[in-house]
Amino acid sequence: MIVSALLTSVGINTALCVLFITLYSILRKQPSNYEVYVPRLLVKGTSKRRSHFNLERLIPSAGWVAKAWRLSEEELYSLSGLDGVVFMRIITFSVRIFTFAGVIGIFVLLPVNCWGNQLEDFDVANFTSNSLDVFTISNVNSGSKWLWVHFCAVYVVTGFICVLLFYEYKHVSSRRISYFYSAKPQPHHFTILVNSIPTSSSSISDSVDSFFKELYPSDYLSHVVVRRTSKIRSLLNDANNMYKRVAQLQPDPNKQKIKNGAISRLFGRKTNHIERYEKMLEEIEENVRLRQSEASLTGEARAAFVFFRTRFAAAAAFHLQQSVNPTQWTTELAPEPRDVYWPFFSESFIRRWISKLVILLVSTVFTISFLVPVVFVQGLTNLSQLKTLFPFLTSILTIKFVSQIITGYLPSLILQLFLQLVPPAMEFLSTIQGYISHSDIEMSATTKVLWFTVWNVFFATAFSGSILSMTSVILNPKVIPGKLAIVVPAQASFFITYVVTSGWTSVSSELFRIFPYILNLITRLFKSPDDEFELPYMPYHKDIPRVLFFGLLGITYFFLAPLILPFVLAYFCLAYIIYKNQFMNVYAPRYETAGKFWPTVHNSMIFSLVLMHIIAVGFFALKKLSLASSMTVPLPILTLLFNEYCRKRFLPIFVGYSAETLIKKDRENQNDPTMTEFYNNLVDVYKDPALVPIQYSSNTNSLSSPLISSA
Repeated sequence: MIVSALLTSVGINTALCVLFITLYSILRKQPSNYEVYVPRLLVKGTSKRRSHFNLERLIPSAGWVAKAWRLSEEELYSLSGLDGVVFMRIITFSVRIFTFAGVIGIFVLLPVNCWGNQLEDFDVANFTSNSLDVFTISNVNSGSKWLWVHFCAVYVVTGFICVLLFYEYKHVSSRRISYFYSAKPQPHHFTILVNSIPTSSSSISDSVDSFFKELYPSDYLSHVVVRRTSKIRSLLNDANNMYKRVAQLQPDPNKQKIKNGAISRLFGRKTNHIERYEKMLEEIEENVRLRQSEASLTGEARAAFVFFRTRFAAAAAFHLQQSVNPTQWTTELAPEPRDVYWPFFSESFIRRWISKLVILLVSTVFTISFLVPVVFVQGLTNLSQLKTLFPFLTSILTIKFVSQIITGYLPSLILQLFLQLVPPAMEFLSTIQGYISHSDIEMSATTKVLWFTVWNVFFATAFSGSILSMTSVILNPKVIPGKLAIVVPAQASFFITYVVTSGWTSVSSELFRIFPYILNLITRLFKSPDDEFELPYMPYHKDIPRVLFFGLLGITYFFLAPLILPFVLAYFCLAYIIYKNQFMNVYAPRYETAGKFWPTVHNSMIFSLVLMHIIAVGFFALKKLSLASSMTVPLPILTLLFNEYCRKRFLPIFVGYSAETLIKKDRENQNDPTMTEFYNNLVDVYKDPALVPIQYSSNTNSLSSPLISSA
């Protein structure tokens, strides 16, 4: 009955449509687009492509749900690494929270709200005609003793979440250390990246060698100087595109294969075009070889990968200041070889510092400017305002079904479409911020997208998109609790609809993967038959902020509008099954950070709790229950003290490994006979791919042979 009332308030036809799409996506099997859905089977060679239409795959079936449910954490770890395990821990953590909070909210708080008559009396006889406000805390009478139930619920749920946060932080930390102990020797554990190398009369390579031999005579192993290869990468892209064009012009790609980089015989009327493209390809290759030779001789950047014999020595070099001048010989931990982002290696401390400031400014401007579509969306939720702005729509808006769609579903849909642009934009800004690894870029983008969503979806919606009202509140912190207590409960209906329309549909669309499918169809037209299949990877910068934001909505509205809790819980239950399936059948790990995303998750949960406490302080004061308001004030202080303890206790484990851990692991490898070969290969694994020789064309004479030998 409660669900029925909610569906009536937000538009029953719209909600049922969303529910049908969600249920169908759960029950259906994966589509027959194997390029998108079963990359793991393709890589392992256990999948056979189907060239014919298969009706069986379109018949709804729940068999994959059982397989995803039975997937254990250890099996998930073997498939997607510790990062995949941490992502699923976010979801299981949220399921526990909202199961506990949902029991309190639905069976304790919701009846208390319905018994009040501050706004209107609860109509038991005609249940579905009740307004959604009847189910919120706003319906409880001012000064009522029943508000103490909400006060106790806030304390109980806060304590429960903090206990869970502690044990989850502890569990992920222990898994991170266990991962380090169980892993084979990894190149990035023995390597640091040195930037801002001072110039001198000698070469950069000689300066690095003499500097580290003097400071670390027994531990320094070797180094690789980073080269300026941006122009080479551009030429390599041109060569690759030209090669694809030549391959597409082949009369029969299935029979006339390209072997060892040589283009096979040309036939038909396309011969002249192919010969012209082949000549252009040879010219590009020759230009690439010349650029590679120049980069090897004179293209040194002021950065280098420095290798050590032990993990402890590499960690010591990272943590210690290397020079009297702190802006020179700056160090950072090297990423995995597959994780290195080669296009951006800043040469100086000043340039990297300036780039971070510029990107911070651009991100702020972008976040604030996004208020324009938010204001537009908020205008759609106000029916009278729409009739005033668009008088020609008055007759259409009088139709109940149309008005429910426009004011209930359309605002969330439009907002969701605009939000689709945010993750790629933030990822792009992070790439030019100076990070040298894909994982650092994605973690930075995750933080940007999260706070962008909190600002533009939560606060901008709560304050009806008015930047002036939000600025006035920020400039006068004393009025923050009171303002939030007024504006946040008023948007309960919108956010419940947002969870249904945006949350349920977004997580179920993971199974459809319509946009990757369309993109695959388009790019397939420009690919040659010999192109390698690119495995999709988990877009953490897109999915983690979304999951955390729905957690924020559930925590914030827990005591204000407990009716939101079943819908948030349903979202996380769907996510639990669907993302397990995606990790099992779709995504392959792009890199391994060993769980470094968890501190962001912890900080987001702490922020959600403190926000709930601030709203509670203001709302109890607004309801003329000053004693409850005063007794809630210590709660955010205690939460922040708990956060500080966790930061001191667990965060250092995610920044770097302890000396005890490093030395213990080094001693295990002292008598390992394979370490000699491992040391010899360190230089090769951190070689820039742009310096690897290429050979596309058929010309193999000595003049066009690679100027740089392949490692």
